[in-house]
Amino acid sequence: LRCLQSRPGGVVDGINYGTDASKVTLSLWAPGKSSVYVIGDFTNWDVNIAYQMKKDGEHFWLDVTGLTPGTEYGFQYLVDETVRMADPYSDKILDPDDQFIPASTYPSLKTFPQKALSDKWYFNRVAVLQTNQVPYQWQTTTFQKPAKEKLVIYELLIRDFFGSGGRNYQNLIDTLSYFKRLGINAIELMPVTEFNGNDSWGYNPTFMFAPDKYYGTKNKLKEFIDKCHQNGIAVILDIVMNHQDLPNPYVMMDFDFTNFKPNANNKWFNQQATHPFNVFFDMNHESAYTKKYLDTVNHYWINEYKVDGYRYDLSKGFTQTYNPANVGAWGAYDASRISILKRMADKIWSHTPGAYVILEHFADNPEEKELAEYRS
Repeated sequence: LRCLQSRPGGVVDGINYGTDASKVTLSLWAPGKSSVYVIGDFTNWDVNIAYQMKKDGEHFWLDVTGLTPGTEYGFQYLVDETVRMADPYSDKILDPDDQFIPASTYPSLKTFPQKALSDKWYFNRVAVLQTNQVPYQWQTTTFQKPAKEKLVIYELLIRDFFGSGGRNYQNLIDTLSYFKRLGINAIELMPVTEFNGNDSWGYNPTFMFAPDKYYGTKNKLKEFIDKCHQNGIAVILDIVMNHQDLPNPYVMMDFDFTNFKPNANNKWFNQQATHPFNVFFDMNHESAYTKKYLDTVNHYWINEYKVDGYRYDLSKGFTQTYNPANVGAWGAYDASRISILKRMADKIWSHTPGAYVILEHFADNPEEKELAEYRS
């Protein structure tokens, strides 16, 4: 039987590191679930009763001890003995396509564990934890971002900017003098959060806290942002919050694998998209669960990576107004969509005043004017 026990103070969902480098505390937000096991390198990828997580309301948690400081461990959650998934908050995700990432882009990349390999492709994502990591040492701490009215933005897809084998942050760093000569003062990276496959525009996101390894390590991304700031260049993330792709864990926890769509009781995702331009699985932006999740994503990249703001892909889709087939009706003034976007922006500006919030919108002019003038 599962143990009911409150999480220790200060524990948040995801991987919690502390002063003891031989231990982490894992926490998973899994409303409506009965049992969760942690499986991983430390269990030889077997289900072990000693690694059944304790239940605290909608959250499950477990102390994992006996770790070797500095060693990378792969792990997954087994939810209700049916769904195998990686931690949604992990900053490093392994998958079988990693074998095609050049060592020059990602040196000494941990191999996907063979014992974790499933015949169901959507179970083949593994989170990585590692104690005693050496944090990136930021060199630029006084960067003043350009006024939004003065932005000259270069939108960039790393995959297409460089040739095969050279699609990485190091080559971007080495190209900064070119960008400076162009006269731009901001670089907008097309989506770099973990996406399916390697060869992608990035609009099929799966794990929102992990930079996709196809472009390099997380510290190399930080170095790129740091070097941009040294050169007076802001960095804007193109980020996808209209939808997520399988195997995003919050899609998978309540998912109909027969009909391949979210269950009606999914807390984060709509069973059917509310608008006609949706791809993959449509997020419910009026859900308190989605709001908390996306607010955490928005805070994370600004706080951890020092990005200067966001360009939201398909922001016109951030709505629960049901127009699944009528493009004209979807673009009409939508008070609930405006409220959703203002709330999200207010949350960002509460911790980072002046962060850029750019929308890909294309709605009726009164809506666009109201959003553009909000707190301007």
